[in-house]
Amino acid sequence: MSQGFEIQVFNRYRNAMEIEKVYGDGMVKFAYGNPIGRLLGPVIASKLLSQIYGKSQDSLSSAGKVAPFIKAFNIRIDQFEKGSFADKPIEASYRSFNEFFIRAFREGERAFTPNDHEMGAFAEARYFGHAAMHDELTVPVKGAMLRAVDLIGDHALAEDFIGGPLMIARLCPVDYHRYHYPDDGKTLKAFSVPGDLHSVNPLALRYRHDIFIKNERRVAILETEHFGKLAYIEVGATCVGKIVQSFDESKAFKKGDEKGYFLFGGSTVVLCGEKGRWVPSDDILTNTKAGVETYIQLGDVVAETY
Repeated sequence: MSQGFEIQVFNRYRNAMEIEKVYGDGMVKFAYGNPIGRLLGPVIASKLLSQIYGKSQDSLSSAGKVAPFIKAFNIRIDQFEKGSFADKPIEASYRSFNEFFIRAFREGERAFTPNDHEMGAFAEARYFGHAAMHDELTVPVKGAMLRAVDLIGDHALAEDFIGGPLMIARLCPVDYHRYHYPDDGKTLKAFSVPGDLHSVNPLALRYRHDIFIKNERRVAILETEHFGKLAYIEVGATCVGKIVQSFDESKAFKKGDEKGYFLFGGSTVVLCGEKGRWVPSDDILTNTKAGVETYIQLGDVVAETY
């Protein structure tokens, strides 16, 4: 892989292609594009290293990184709630980098589509989407790695999702890192699948085709009102200190309710559906065929029922 590798993303709101500015770009290239880095892969992808690094982002001293980070990545910080130190300017209001990392949107900044036939974006992220999972899929990883049984890790539970639609929402370190329910419903079953913590950066995916089934992940099987059963899969990544479930899964949920959040690191949410129940939005499908992700804001339309 050349050092000139760039991540292109289609911005739905600007109707234009953009080059993603990657946090930690040099480290990702070293870890996955350098022979020495690949030798160190088991250490880099270890849970212990990510937990240690994640804990460092909880320290008071880590708050010093917030203001430079906001400036470097042009984050619209006015869209978010302040942190623990509410009497200070918002850039200085977060007690740690992790508190900034899991910042919440201000009331009214994002709204979920109110239409029952439209699925709301469950994360503010860069989306790939397929109308059906099959072995010929080539984006973003080899098709065999996108089989429902491999993603879910349970043959019996995966039966409902064979040949069904699939969406992959990749969150960057610069993004809002809370994830939400795309429709009304209830949780049928939820469990964790142990694994590594490789980067989910597209560069890493080019070198490691099995990241989504090798990484640690949490699976929830949801029964939704308008989209049938969904397998909602949160995938850990390098330096993700923790995947936190903030919603009481014993209770029914509503479209737009917060489900949980990732502590520091880039992360991914994968959504699998039942065959013939829904299809990702046209722009997601078109861009995916071209090997390009689509940037979509939380709550905007990402799929529709047939």
